Amino acid sequence: MPEFMDVHTGMQGVTPEALLEAHNADLAIQGEENVNFKHAWGDPETGMVFCLSEAPDAAAVQRIHERAGHPADNVYPVPVQA
Repeated sequence: MPEFMDVHTGMQGVTPEALLEAHNADLAIQGEENVNFKHAWGDPETGMVFCLSEAPDAAAVQRIHERAGHPADNVYPVPVQA
């Protein structure tokens, strides 16, 4: 299954608890789009949040984030890793 890294901006002040709550909202419905959210990272100072997932396509990732209440600004395929 392809992997994707998505980026959210504008989340200044995000706390570990808020990030976990948003991640859990994705996890609760991810199966409906055959998405597997693997991990999320955030930087409260810049407001950047990054999520790594496996999904059939980028649109499925975006649909889950939108339904969970935090649409991604960008979703990037990750075809090469080291």
